[in-house]
Amino acid sequence: MPAYLNAIGTAVPTHDIHHAFVEWATARVDDASPKLFSRMAARSGIEHRWSVLPYGDNRGSPVGPGGFYAAGMPGTAARMQIYGEAAPILGIAAVDALAAKTGLGDITHFVVASCTGFVAPGIDQIIAGRIGLSSSVERLLVGFMGCYAAIAALRCARHIVRSEPTARVLVLTVELSTLHLQDARAIEPLLAMLQFADGAAAALVTGEAQGIELERGFAAALPDSADLIRWDVTDRGFAMHLGGEVPQRIATALSDPGFVALATGGLPPDQLAWAVHAGGRSILDAVQKSLDLPDDALAASRDVLRANGNMSSATLMFVLAAMLDAPMAERGVALAFGPGLAAEGLAFRSVS
Repeated sequence: MPAYLNAIGTAVPTHDIHHAFVEWATARVDDASPKLFSRMAARSGIEHRWSVLPYGDNRGSPVGPGGFYAAGMPGTAARMQIYGEAAPILGIAAVDALAAKTGLGDITHFVVASCTGFVAPGIDQIIAGRIGLSSSVERLLVGFMGCYAAIAALRCARHIVRSEPTARVLVLTVELSTLHLQDARAIEPLLAMLQFADGAAAALVTGEAQGIELERGFAAALPDSADLIRWDVTDRGFAMHLGGEVPQRIATALSDPGFVALATGGLPPDQLAWAVHAGGRSILDAVQKSLDLPDDALAASRDVLRANGNMSSATLMFVLAAMLDAPMAERGVALAFGPGLAAEGLAFRSVS
């Protein structure tokens, strides 16, 4: 029984914090690094990043006077309070955007992925109640898997539909990465924080032949790389560590014929559509170069990065949403990298 991703709706907050962050970070980066940080920020491929955090004084940024971070780094409890309030609102905005594209009907299962906050009852239960889902809907929360959690959520939805052909699975990814600014002065953590933003995406997965068919999934952990991408839960939020070696490790993995065959199913990479998690410009460059893809192969990923930054698990869904709205190759691969360092993916086939 095939499973299909019928449509995707996306949502971002209204507060663009990217340029304010660049100014803040450039002014505080230590040693002789400000010029280097400024150059790398300019080359990041990012123009906007959106945050649920409220405006400061005179519509200022979260790091300016009156902003969330103005008086220093808030504790994790204060950050989680905002998560509990804002994540459901942003998630529901994505569900509304999905509903504007396709009829949701009677949802039977609700799969939510999020790694930037914790509340109980979970945001899956909160959102289900607010959007009027039946109390009998089966819920699943995919937590703390990071950027490839969208793959895990879609894979779960696929398994549900394949086992229950009449199932209608609502999949939601919602991330509030800007809640986790850290008091860093070294260039590496500041460059990591430069990437991240808030966003949400909702998808409908059913047995109805619309959109793209979700085919086989695959996963691989890269050896000796466990510390390259990680989140550390601290008393001052979640501290992201994104090692500078990540793009090269990804390039090395993609130069392995065995991994490429696993990802492509043996098909030539340049004949496939590629939905690659927009984790950063250097990561997209590594994927494109290693797979010898044409310049426009990752256009959707680069557009999402430019307009929204890295929204953790929601990012890949934004890329898939853009690809659903445009002509693409018959077969494709959705690919994301995250903590571990590990790769998760799904093959897909266009049915339009």
